[in-house]
Amino acid sequence: MPLIKNKQIATDTWQHVDDKSVLPADGGVIVSLARWQAERSVLVGRNAPLGIRLKSDEGADAIVDDLPHFDVVALEFPTFRDGRPYSTARLLRERYHYTGELRAVGDILRDQLLFMRRCGFDAFEYADKTTAEKAFSAFDEIGAVYQTAADRRRSAAMIRNDTSNVFLNGTCG
Repeated sequence: MPLIKNKQIATDTWQHVDDKSVLPADGGVIVSLARWQAERSVLVGRNAPLGIRLKSDEGADAIVDDLPHFDVVALEFPTFRDGRPYSTARLLRERYHYTGELRAVGDILRDQLLFMRRCGFDAFEYADKTTAEKAFSAFDEIGAVYQTAADRRRSAAMIRNDTSNVFLNGTCG
């Protein structure tokens, strides 16, 4: 499955390692929360990038104190109908100020990409039937937003009330 980052297909340099597999000697690995909790000292001691994968029922509060250790946080969507990772993404970005890669993994659809990006995701392990190249258009389908979000787009109200857009005759441009 392709990795989408910055509205393009990117090379995925990360390896998901399950709980029973041996860790590779080098290279970035993404481990489960259970493995992190069981092998924290070993994982911190590796001289390689580290990521963590949270299931949809594992919240941001489980890793908040350890965020500086993670270069990537992968949030799992077991089904496209499960929206809990959206909330976790917003908490990581807005409350806990996580600045590393926030990756959506699992059952994600083209129609969700823009909303995931608004919540703070910046990478997507894309597995939908629509090709990744055709999915890029999803990021630009909605021009005006009405709420602020983790993507920091200006809302319609902010744009409307921006006095820098007022002409000398008092009309807006």
